[in-house]
Amino acid sequence: MSPGKFITLEGIDGAGKSTQLAWIADFLQGNGVNVVVTREPGGTPLGEKLRAVLLDNRLTIHPETEALLMFAARREHLDKVIFPALARGDWVISDRFTDASFAYQGGGRQVKITKLEALEQWTQGALQPDLTLYFDVPVELGQQRVADIKTPDRFEKEQTEFFQHVRAAYLARVEKYPDRIHLIDASQSLQKVQEAVSGIMEQILP
Repeated sequence: MSPGKFITLEGIDGAGKSTQLAWIADFLQGNGVNVVVTREPGGTPLGEKLRAVLLDNRLTIHPETEALLMFAARREHLDKVIFPALARGDWVISDRFTDASFAYQGGGRQVKITKLEALEQWTQGALQPDLTLYFDVPVELGQQRVADIKTPDRFEKEQTEFFQHVRAAYLARVEKYPDRIHLIDASQSLQKVQEAVSGIMEQILP
Protein backbone atom coordinates (compact mmCIF):
# COMPACT_ATOMS: atom_id res chain seq x y z
CA MET A 1 0.00 0.00 0.00
CA SER A 2 1.31 3.44 -0.93
CA PRO A 3 1.66 5.80 2.02
CA GLY A 4 -0.87 8.58 2.28
CA LYS A 5 0.06 12.22 1.86
CA PHE A 6 -1.01 15.21 3.93
CA ILE A 7 -1.70 18.43 2.01
CA THR A 8 -2.75 21.68 3.65
CA LEU A 9 -4.10 24.90 2.19
CA GLU A 10 -3.38 28.22 3.86
CA GLY A 11 -4.07 31.90 3.30
CA ILE A 12 -5.78 34.91 4.79
CA ASP A 13 -9.55 35.12 4.64
CA GLY A 14 -10.66 35.79 1.09
CA ALA A 15 -7.69 34.09 -0.55
CA GLY A 16 -9.93 31.53 -2.30
CA LYS A 17 -8.83 28.39 -0.46
CA SER A 18 -12.28 26.80 -0.44
CA THR A 19 -12.61 27.05 -4.22
CA GLN A 20 -9.18 25.53 -4.71
CA LEU A 21 -9.81 22.80 -2.13
CA ALA A 22 -12.69 21.37 -4.15
CA TRP A 23 -10.70 21.63 -7.38
CA ILE A 24 -7.65 19.88 -5.89
CA ALA A 25 -9.81 17.07 -4.51
CA ASP A 26 -11.35 16.53 -7.97
CA PHE A 27 -7.90 16.67 -9.58
CA LEU A 28 -6.48 14.01 -7.25
CA GLN A 29 -9.52 11.76 -7.50
CA GLY A 30 -9.27 12.01 -11.28
CA ASN A 31 -5.75 10.66 -10.94
CA GLY A 32 -6.85 7.65 -8.90
CA VAL A 33 -6.08 8.99 -5.43
CA ASN A 34 -8.38 8.31 -2.45
CA VAL A 35 -8.97 11.71 -0.87
CA VAL A 36 -10.23 12.84 2.54
CA VAL A 37 -11.24 16.51 2.59
CA THR A 38 -11.38 18.25 5.95
CA ARG A 39 -10.89 21.61 7.64
CA GLU A 40 -9.64 23.44 10.71
CA PRO A 41 -10.90 24.31 13.12
CA GLY A 42 -13.34 21.47 12.72
CA GLY A 43 -13.26 18.13 10.96
CA THR A 44 -14.75 16.17 13.89
CA PRO A 45 -17.98 16.53 15.93
CA LEU A 46 -16.03 18.13 18.79
CA GLY A 47 -13.94 20.21 16.40
CA GLU A 48 -17.02 21.62 14.72
CA LYS A 49 -18.46 22.65 18.08
CA LEU A 50 -15.20 24.38 18.93
CA ARG A 51 -15.24 26.01 15.48
CA ALA A 52 -18.67 27.49 16.21
CA VAL A 53 -17.29 29.01 19.42
CA LEU A 54 -14.10 30.30 17.82
CA LEU A 55 -15.90 31.97 14.90
CA ASP A 56 -18.78 33.42 16.92
CA ASN A 57 -18.49 37.16 16.36
CA ARG A 58 -20.49 37.84 19.53
CA LEU A 59 -17.70 36.48 21.72
CA THR A 60 -14.51 38.02 23.06
CA ILE A 61 -11.83 35.37 23.64
CA HIS A 62 -8.39 35.81 25.20
CA PRO A 63 -5.67 35.19 22.57
CA GLU A 64 -4.11 32.32 24.54
CA THR A 65 -7.51 30.72 25.14
CA GLU A 66 -8.09 30.98 21.39
CA ALA A 67 -4.77 29.25 20.70
CA LEU A 68 -5.50 26.48 23.19
CA LEU A 69 -8.92 25.84 21.68
CA MET A 70 -7.39 25.68 18.20
CA PHE A 71 -4.87 23.08 19.28
CA ALA A 72 -7.50 21.12 21.24
CA ALA A 73 -9.59 20.88 18.07
CA ARG A 74 -6.44 19.92 16.14
CA ARG A 75 -5.53 17.09 18.51
CA GLU A 76 -9.00 15.61 18.09
CA HIS A 77 -8.75 16.14 14.33
CA LEU A 78 -5.46 14.25 14.18
CA ASP A 79 -6.77 11.37 16.28
CA LYS A 80 -10.13 10.94 14.57
CA VAL A 81 -9.43 11.91 10.95
CA ILE A 82 -5.87 12.65 9.85
CA PHE A 83 -3.86 9.82 11.39
CA PRO A 84 -6.39 7.09 10.46
CA ALA A 85 -6.66 8.33 6.87
CA LEU A 86 -2.89 8.45 6.38
CA ALA A 87 -2.59 4.97 7.90
CA ARG A 88 -5.08 3.71 5.28
CA GLY A 89 -2.96 5.21 2.52
CA ASP A 90 -5.47 7.98 1.76
CA TRP A 91 -4.45 11.54 0.94
CA VAL A 92 -5.72 14.17 3.36
CA ILE A 93 -6.43 17.70 2.17
CA SER A 94 -7.09 20.14 5.00
CA ASP A 95 -8.32 23.70 4.76
CA ARG A 96 -5.79 25.11 7.27
CA PHE A 97 -3.53 23.40 9.79
CA THR A 98 -0.83 24.53 12.22
CA ASP A 99 0.65 27.21 9.94
CA ALA A 100 -2.65 29.04 10.49
CA SER A 101 -2.04 29.09 14.25
CA PHE A 102 1.36 30.69 13.76
CA ALA A 103 -0.20 33.22 11.38
CA TYR A 104 -3.45 34.06 13.18
CA GLN A 105 -2.65 33.48 16.83
CA GLY A 106 1.07 34.23 16.50
CA GLY A 107 1.03 37.04 13.96
CA GLY A 108 -2.47 38.42 14.42
CA ARG A 109 -2.97 37.93 18.17
CA GLN A 110 0.72 38.19 19.12
CA VAL A 111 0.76 34.96 21.15
CA LYS A 112 4.39 34.09 21.84
CA ILE A 113 5.85 31.79 19.20
CA THR A 114 7.55 29.66 21.85
CA LYS A 115 4.14 28.86 23.34
CA LEU A 116 2.76 27.89 19.94
CA GLU A 117 5.81 25.75 19.25
CA ALA A 118 5.28 23.92 22.56
CA LEU A 119 1.63 23.29 21.68
CA GLU A 120 2.63 22.13 18.20
CA GLN A 121 5.11 19.59 19.60
CA TRP A 122 2.66 18.37 22.24
CA THR A 123 -0.24 18.06 19.79
CA GLN A 124 1.32 16.59 16.66
CA GLY A 125 4.85 15.50 17.50
CA ALA A 126 6.96 15.19 14.35
CA LEU A 127 4.03 15.28 11.94
CA GLN A 128 4.15 18.03 9.32
CA PRO A 129 2.24 18.31 6.04
CA ASP A 130 3.93 16.79 3.01
CA LEU A 131 2.90 19.87 1.04
CA THR A 132 1.38 23.22 1.94
CA LEU A 133 -0.11 25.57 -0.63
CA TYR A 134 -0.19 29.15 0.59
CA PHE A 135 -2.59 31.32 -1.41
CA ASP A 136 -1.36 34.89 -1.12
CA VAL A 137 -3.49 37.98 -1.74
CA PRO A 138 -3.16 41.61 -0.66
CA VAL A 139 -5.09 42.19 2.55
CA GLU A 140 -7.48 44.70 0.98
CA LEU A 141 -8.43 42.26 -1.78
CA GLY A 142 -9.09 39.47 0.71
CA GLN A 143 -11.28 41.72 2.84
CA GLN A 144 -13.25 42.87 -0.19
CA ARG A 145 -13.88 39.29 -1.31
CA VAL A 146 -15.20 38.34 2.12
CA ALA A 147 -17.43 41.42 2.34
CA ASP A 148 -18.93 40.59 -1.05
CA ILE A 149 -20.09 37.09 -0.12
CA LYS A 150 -20.88 36.75 3.59
CA THR A 151 -21.36 38.23 7.03
CA PRO A 152 -17.89 38.33 8.61
CA ASP A 153 -17.14 35.88 11.44
CA ARG A 154 -15.07 36.74 14.54
CA PHE A 155 -11.80 36.65 12.59
CA GLU A 156 -13.05 38.14 9.34
CA LYS A 157 -14.37 41.24 11.11
CA GLU A 158 -10.86 42.17 12.32
CA GLN A 159 -9.25 45.35 11.04
CA THR A 160 -6.74 45.65 8.20
CA GLU A 161 -3.76 45.83 10.57
CA PHE A 162 -4.62 42.43 12.04
CA PHE A 163 -4.59 40.80 8.61
CA GLN A 164 -1.38 42.56 7.68
CA HIS A 165 0.25 40.87 10.68
CA VAL A 166 -1.32 37.54 9.69
CA ARG A 167 -0.08 37.83 6.12
CA ALA A 168 3.40 38.82 7.29
CA ALA A 169 3.50 35.75 9.55
CA TYR A 170 2.46 33.52 6.67
CA LEU A 171 5.16 34.98 4.44
CA ALA A 172 7.72 34.37 7.20
CA ARG A 173 6.61 30.71 7.27
CA VAL A 174 7.05 30.48 3.50
CA GLU A 175 10.58 31.79 3.85
CA LYS A 176 11.35 29.45 6.77
CA TYR A 177 9.98 26.28 5.11
CA PRO A 178 10.54 26.74 1.36
CA ASP A 179 10.65 23.00 0.64
CA ARG A 180 7.20 22.42 2.14
CA ILE A 181 5.28 25.65 1.59
CA HIS A 182 4.62 26.83 -1.97
CA LEU A 183 3.39 30.40 -2.47
CA ILE A 184 0.71 30.92 -5.10
CA ASP A 185 -0.38 34.39 -6.22
CA ALA A 186 -4.12 34.12 -5.58
CA SER A 187 -4.85 37.59 -6.92
CA GLN A 188 -4.54 36.14 -10.44
CA SER A 189 -7.43 34.76 -12.46
CA LEU A 190 -8.93 31.45 -11.36
CA GLN A 191 -7.43 29.77 -14.42
CA LYS A 192 -3.92 31.04 -13.62
CA VAL A 193 -4.20 29.95 -10.01
CA GLN A 194 -5.35 26.46 -11.01
CA GLU A 195 -2.54 26.18 -13.54
CA ALA A 196 -0.05 26.97 -10.79
CA VAL A 197 -1.70 24.47 -8.43
CA SER A 198 -1.80 21.67 -11.01
CA GLY A 199 1.88 22.19 -11.81
CA ILE A 200 2.75 21.62 -8.17
CA MET A 201 0.34 18.71 -7.67
CA GLU A 202 1.61 16.85 -10.72
CA GLN A 203 5.05 16.68 -9.10
CA ILE A 204 3.76 14.64 -6.14
CA LEU A 205 1.33 12.32 -7.89
CA PRO A 206 2.10 8.61 -7.37
